[in-house]
Amino acid sequence: MKPKGREPSAVEAVPAERIRGVTLKGFKSFVEPQVIEIRPLTILAGADSSGKSSALQPLLMLKQTLEHSFDPGPLLLDGPHVRFNSASELLSRVSAEDSADELEIGLRIESDLSLLWSFRRTLDDKLQLDRMDLGSWLQPGAISLTPAMTSEEIQIRTLQGALKRFPEVPKAVFKVVRNRCFLGVGMKVDKTEPPLPRTSEFDRLLRSIIHVPGLRGNPKRTYDAAEVGKSFAGTFEHYAASVIAGWQRAGDSHLERLGEQLDDLGLTSKVAAQQLSATQVSLMVERLPGRRRSGSADLVNMADVGFGVSQVLPVLVALLAAEPGRLVYIEQPELHLHPRAQQALAAILAETAKRGVQVVVETHSSTLLLALQALIAAGQLAPDLVKLHWFSRDSSGATQVESADPDRLGAYGDWPEDFGEVQAGVEGRYLDAVEAAAFEKGKNGRRTTDRR
Repeated sequence: MKPKGREPSAVEAVPAERIRGVTLKGFKSFVEPQVIEIRPLTILAGADSSGKSSALQPLLMLKQTLEHSFDPGPLLLDGPHVRFNSASELLSRVSAEDSADELEIGLRIESDLSLLWSFRRTLDDKLQLDRMDLGSWLQPGAISLTPAMTSEEIQIRTLQGALKRFPEVPKAVFKVVRNRCFLGVGMKVDKTEPPLPRTSEFDRLLRSIIHVPGLRGNPKRTYDAAEVGKSFAGTFEHYAASVIAGWQRAGDSHLERLGEQLDDLGLTSKVAAQQLSATQVSLMVERLPGRRRSGSADLVNMADVGFGVSQVLPVLVALLAAEPGRLVYIEQPELHLHPRAQQALAAILAETAKRGVQVVVETHSSTLLLALQALIAAGQLAPDLVKLHWFSRDSSGATQVESADPDRLGAYGDWPEDFGEVQAGVEGRYLDAVEAAAFEKGKNGRRTTDRR
């Protein structure tokens, strides 16, 4: 049963490539080009409204454009991942009177190929695909397509090698055609209409992204059954219950591992699915945390236990369900988790990255960051698997991205400096307050003695 408003992906294969980097320009506070390198474990951190939550939103817009049930145009602004009403809401505002008219999204993949989308605002405040450049990361304009290119321009700029291989090509008329967020070359021989461009590896990569948003909803007594394949259209929290039910029916070891991870977090030790009907699934969990070593399980509906279980469950299921090469983007995985659970979650993220899944985490948790540093220092996580990006905004409001690689002891030098400053500041204010209170108490005590 498909969840309402979601269509299954047309591309089920896990991509052979991996995403290695994203570039943004003209999107929200990304006024100037910013590069975000993607490693097996990529951490996005920074203050509120600094741009970290916006870093992957353009990729999510491309994903929802490809997943929509019909062609919504070159970029779907309002969808399950990202919601905008108009182009003016997402384009960079340089000043109160002036805003950008162009948006650029760049994507580099493992084979060093890159694709650059250039969108332009139209008079009716929508976006049109103005240009698409395909090339290497160092030479992004190796092949450049624009909708207005003539047949002669297409042959000269993009098809020089093909002319010798296909004798009918010189007689053909070429045209740039758009298929959702991609441009391609169609060929018209005699009266045959140009075909749409074939699905590319970039298409597969974008569709294969698993997105676990920060707003994951309240725990429910029943969940809609969802059709589960290798791709997950829309946001992932709608699939978690059905994935668990599938593991249970198949006797898959992922279900046992899920229970172990929940136990490591101190939340529960078992989760089970009850298929109530063809359209409804309920999730049951062990009532008490800690592994039960004897006796029958004591299961209750997940809605009757702490909020943390329902919030972290989609995170854990997504990480376990993801195959090597797939990108999982998680917003604030630490939500409603005790610091001890956040420390255990760091080990789960590291375990997932080590088996080849690309994990991108947007977080406010200094505990999670320090726990990852500890894993690196202990030799349990290779430092070259980790990339940290710190987001801040300058005096004009533009996002600046500072990136750092941990050393073999998990240190980043002075980065990110304000995590330590905030922690030290809070501790300092507490100690000052205690000292002042003790001094005042002592002073009052002396005054009482003097009166006597």
